[in-house]
Amino acid sequence: MEFLYEYGLFLAKTVTFVLAFAGIVAIIAASAMKQSGKKGEMEVTDISEQLKDVEDEIIHHLLSKEELKEKEKADKKAAKEKAKAEKEAETSTTKEPKLYVIDFKGSIDAKEVSALREEVTAILMVATEQDEVLVKLESGGGMAHAYGLAASQLERLKRANIPLTVSVDKVAASGGYMMACVANKIIAAPFSIIGSIGVIAQIPNFHKVLKKNDIEFEQLTAGEYKRTLTMFGENTDKGREKFIEELEEMHDLFKDHVHEHRPVLNIEKVATGETWSGSNAIKVGLVDEIQTSDDYICQATKERRVIGIHYATKKGLAEKLSKAASLSIDNLVSKLWQNNRIFPS
Repeated sequence: MEFLYEYGLFLAKTVTFVLAFAGIVAIIAASAMKQSGKKGEMEVTDISEQLKDVEDEIIHHLLSKEELKEKEKADKKAAKEKAKAEKEAETSTTKEPKLYVIDFKGSIDAKEVSALREEVTAILMVATEQDEVLVKLESGGGMAHAYGLAASQLERLKRANIPLTVSVDKVAASGGYMMACVANKIIAAPFSIIGSIGVIAQIPNFHKVLKKNDIEFEQLTAGEYKRTLTMFGENTDKGREKFIEELEEMHDLFKDHVHEHRPVLNIEKVATGETWSGSNAIKVGLVDEIQTSDDYICQATKERRVIGIHYATKKGLAEKLSKAASLSIDNLVSKLWQNNRIFPS
């Protein structure tokens, strides 16, 4: 009897655990289905208001009680004047100028362009020629076609005659500079990495390893240049020549793109694949001003309202893990790339 009692208790615990687990899975599945129809949402942040709150908080700790009372009176008066001005602006055709801020931190495949597309579209729906867009750009480059699409998204703003400024605090190289050069103005931090107007392709070849181990590799194609270089077959001089020809063609397109947007550049001098620090990039015309995005935004708040625009999508667990792995790889590649650039052997 004792055995049956213990067995029944064990069975009850097991059934309870299974039912609880099934319930959790059902809740997660229902939540995922509910979110599946929702692509994402636009997050709008009043950066001007945030900075004002920070300023008020600091002032509150610095001023004496008497000084705070005087400030409160001044603030109330300023608030009334602002409310009056806003009311008059509602009846006026002239609107308060705004600075829309977008963050773009690009990966190798520039998958962030999908969010950039949404952000640019949202701005185009409300912005006027009196407004401005600031793109805080950080990218060491990646796939040419992907960054070409990202650059095209920024060109949409230019075609709408909305002033576009790109800020580079860390790096805008290769595909990153392909995007940056579209702007009406490029600002960069002194030690940022700028340039790398070139094209690179690397591919390992395991043909000798396979041959040494008596492993055959077959590759069938239709079309003379369907495959120029391969990882497992024996590469030919003819295939290499064609591959280099394709790289040169892409490089020419890159140079034409940069020259179109920054015609004053000596394109042959800067399109060597080299990079420059921000302080030196201004000397060769790759950037226009030495300044950080923080300084630019703080100055802008004195003249216009600064609004942050960010398109966010809710991601599932698998997607989050995939993104984490992708970011780790991107960071590793970026570090290796920067080490090769900064510490040449």
